[in-house]
Amino acid sequence: MTNKPRGKRILSIDFGLARLGLAISDEMKIIATPLPTLHAEKKGEETVHKLLAFLEQHRAENHYDLEQIVIGMPLMMDGKVGHLADEVKHFISLLQAKIQVPIITWDERLTTVMAERSLREASLSRKKRAQKVDSISALIILQNYLSSIKL
Repeated sequence: MTNKPRGKRILSIDFGLARLGLAISDEMKIIATPLPTLHAEKKGEETVHKLLAFLEQHRAENHYDLEQIVIGMPLMMDGKVGHLADEVKHFISLLQAKIQVPIITWDERLTTVMAERSLREASLSRKKRAQKVDSISALIILQNYLSSIKL
């Protein structure tokens, strides 16, 4: 019996100081699917550890390898880097020290606005929207990235 090679997927992260929105691609890198939101820890190192533990379990259960990680870069509307972008860069450096998967950043301007709008259109309560907005933002980041690599 031969072992089928594990498929490769792309993960996206919508980084926040309180929560990490996550989404994963299918193996063909066409469709993004939201994953559960992770609550951030006070220390970035602990958040990275929590993320990696979650990913290890998810990868084992779903039999795939990570090909790449796409992290939303929260630029200001004029394209300048703000305070949260500095936090994202720090998080990336902590994550890159622990994982051998390539990490790229993706302009995430307006993704939260788009996520909020789509959740409002789905007639979700404010509380339900707050629970899902980070994952939907990660989904939008990943879907935009997947669309760009298919061009």
